[in-house]
Amino acid sequence: MTHKFKYSILRYSLYSFFAIGMVSCSSDNTSTDDDTDSSDDELVINVDATHFLTSDGTVTISTVPCTLSDGTSTDCYQIVTNSMPSDHNMGPWCPDNISDDAEAGGIWLENGEVYDVDGAFIENMATFYNDSNWLMYDANGDVYITDSEEDCINAANPDVGDEYENFCVECLPSYITNVSQTFLIPITPVAQTDPVFFLTAGAGDAPVGGAPDDAPAGPPEMVENVPSTRGIALNGIEFSAPAPTDNILGAYTLAPFDDAGGHINVHQGYHYHAATGFSTKVEQEDGHAALIGYAMDGYGIYEYADEDGSTPSDLDDLRGHTDEIRGYHYHVDEAGNNNFINGLHGAYAN
Repeated sequence: MTHKFKYSILRYSLYSFFAIGMVSCSSDNTSTDDDTDSSDDELVINVDATHFLTSDGTVTISTVPCTLSDGTSTDCYQIVTNSMPSDHNMGPWCPDNISDDAEAGGIWLENGEVYDVDGAFIENMATFYNDSNWLMYDANGDVYITDSEEDCINAANPDVGDEYENFCVECLPSYITNVSQTFLIPITPVAQTDPVFFLTAGAGDAPVGGAPDDAPAGPPEMVENVPSTRGIALNGIEFSAPAPTDNILGAYTLAPFDDAGGHINVHQGYHYHAATGFSTKVEQEDGHAALIGYAMDGYGIYEYADEDGSTPSDLDDLRGHTDEIRGYHYHVDEAGNNNFINGLHGAYAN
């Protein structure tokens, strides 16, 4: 399988189509008196609202009072987005025929690897998963693809019917014209003594990533008010929880990601499950990995690798560490791991 710079989608969320205007930001994230705070000798960098793409109206930002999970009363940025990226195209996700090349489809994340969902991938799924029940195309090689909003919704249902087995699930941007999402992020991050670890998508699963053994486990509702959203990209698109790929595959469906690592859900809109380098970034003057968004606690989220390809060796269990320019911040997981960060270092808005 080819393994190009692509990444995947999943199930309880689905896909999107396209948006206009490639936007590229290049500025450094060096702190100033306005964006820096200090507490207990720890450098704290405020969220910089100017890094978000707001010029076309797809993202709006205002300042509102908020209360954080530790009881802190402070100000938050209220970020409202229509969940449609303005800096890159959305899709494609499903190839039409088993003869199609990688340009016709999206990507799939499996066991830490990123696979092109091209015609050959669809043709060889029975071998790939060692399961002869996989046959997602007809005698002409045409791939079975959901082709309506109703099919998109039905195929994403946890109790998906047998009629959708062996379908490539593709939800289009035209299905989400009225979606609006609102997120609150503290302007000044507030570090916590005890970090909060996210849970994986399945009820009863352990926390994602390298979380310690004593981190909380169980369905999300067992941990009060812990957000499932990992953060917000600078283009206003949500960094989502890991896609429930086991549930998707268990129903003999495939819901690919596009090359940007995103897909569409009719309730959630377009959202990411992997960082693949397509969204707006803020390059760092010292060669450090670029800023690509902010976590729900206000700490910056940076790309996986630095400009020279090196990766930090001192990340904590949350995928964060501290330096003298950015203070505490996160580095996203490798795209093939269907993950961004493992938890929150700071308090988050309730």
